[in-house]
Amino acid sequence: MSDDTDAIDYGGMMHDAMRGLIRRLLQRVSAQGLPGDHHFFISFDTTHPGVAIADWLRERYPDDMTIVLQHWYDGLEVRDDGFAVTLNFGDQPEPLDIPWAALRTFVDPSVEFGLRFETRDEEDDGGGDDDPSGIEAPFAELDSEPDPAPRPPAEVVSLDRFRK
Repeated sequence: MSDDTDAIDYGGMMHDAMRGLIRRLLQRVSAQGLPGDHHFFISFDTTHPGVAIADWLRERYPDDMTIVLQHWYDGLEVRDDGFAVTLNFGDQPEPLDIPWAALRTFVDPSVEFGLRFETRDEEDDGGGDDDPSGIEAPFAELDSEPDPAPRPPAEVVSLDRFRK
């Protein structure tokens, strides 16, 4: 019998993979710019170690903050441990430095794509979320039209059935 220390941390591995996806995406945007109508809402924990933002922003957003990468951003630098970008707040450019581990949500509303990252405390409190990965698509329920017909249950097919 194995104990919890031998358990595979699928949730943590999924979070790492999703942060890697966002890192690769921001690397592409840094090199090529935002294509088409794509734009990103990125929220992060402002109290996370390594988050570097102006004091007045930290006072205004003491727990979390959502930034938008769309029309104007400058100096997008993507690193293994996080990213830095300068954004305009009321005609005042402010540099931000955000570790990957501080991310809470990433959303591209132009294609209804989104990810939500749970912190360990939120995962361990057993509060309301049946998804152990802590990853969800916030726009999954935007489609207000019901499916035209119920889908039949999946059928497992043996490959032997098709052999000659």
